[in-house]
Amino acid sequence: MKLAPNLHVVGSDIVACYLVEDETGVTMIDAGLSGDWRELVDELKTMSRSPDDIRGVVLTHGDTDHLGVAERLRTEHKVPIYIHDADAPLARGETRKQNPPWGRLRIKTTLGFLWYALRRGGLKAHPVREVIGLSGDGSLQLPGHPEIIHIPGHSPGSIAIHVPSVKALFVGDALTTRHVLTGIEGPQPAPFTLDSEKAFESLSRLENLDVDWVLPGHGPPWKGGAGELVRLVREAARPSSRS
Repeated sequence: MKLAPNLHVVGSDIVACYLVEDETGVTMIDAGLSGDWRELVDELKTMSRSPDDIRGVVLTHGDTDHLGVAERLRTEHKVPIYIHDADAPLARGETRKQNPPWGRLRIKTTLGFLWYALRRGGLKAHPVREVIGLSGDGSLQLPGHPEIIHIPGHSPGSIAIHVPSVKALFVGDALTTRHVLTGIEGPQPAPFTLDSEKAFESLSRLENLDVDWVLPGHGPPWKGGAGELVRLVREAARPSSRS
């Protein structure tokens, strides 16, 4: 689905990945679930593109529901896969993330999330055997010139990707706009975060960015500014908001 000129989403509000386009090709942000392949190809066709036009996939972190089609793109279309060094072993399948307790959940919502992931190959996540490691902040020579911002917390190697050309900020699981386990709508902390305190500290690196879109891995796109979004996430995390 086209969100704005040169900015597209693949997947859904449950699990999403994104495409940024310029005259040199396409950058893919995260890689969804393995069953998203057909939808990816179809979306590229609406852009008069194909998988061969993807110049790189930038992973916000190494969770399996963000790796989806990455290895297929790498092996079949020679697309390089970028991820922070701290999450590279996770993406390569060398380690497993030790998620904290799930906390609050609603059975129907949680089962819906798990069923969605199962139908789209969530249990068949393919490790990315070769990745290009990112050691910190910086700009990548990919379509849109994505800027990398290290935001540890959800995982040690979590990053946000700022693409000024489309006025968008891709945040992975640094936050969510709809909780996959409770179904609660609105900006809030994401589940499965390893270090909540560090994740909140990292949000300060995002709040002053001038963007129209903030695009999470889970939940609907946010169009209301990064600063307001960060404020609402912090507000939702207060003990009184969780009672």
